[in-house]
Amino acid sequence: MKKLITLTALVLVLAILAGCGMVYTGIKTPMPQLNSPVGETMGSRVGKSTCTSVVWVVLVGDCSIKTAMDNGKLTKVHHVDTEINRILAGLYGTMTTVVYGD
Repeated sequence: MKKLITLTALVLVLAILAGCGMVYTGIKTPMPQLNSPVGETMGSRVGKSTCTSVVWVVLVGDCSIKTAMDNGKLTKVHHVDTEINRILAGLYGTMTTVVYGD
C-alpha cells in the first residue's frame, strides 16, 4: 500500500510540474499594443535581442525593442513578438524580443 501511495504522489507531482511549465516552457507571444492589423505586411527585415536568466537570481542581456531594431538595422517597426524559453521553472531561461519591420 505504501508503494502505491508513493507512486501515486510521484505521478501527481510530475503532472503538476509538467502542466504548470515548471519543467520546461517554450512560448512565442505577440505584443498586441505594438502590432499592425492582421493582414498588413510585417516588413522585410527582422531584428532580435535576448536576455538570459540563471538560477532565478542573475538576469543579463538587453532584450529591448531598440536593441532588436539596431541588430536588424530597422528604422520602422511593423510587428513585435516575444519568445520565452525556461527550463526547470526558470532555473535557466531566455527571453528574446523579435522585431519585424523595414
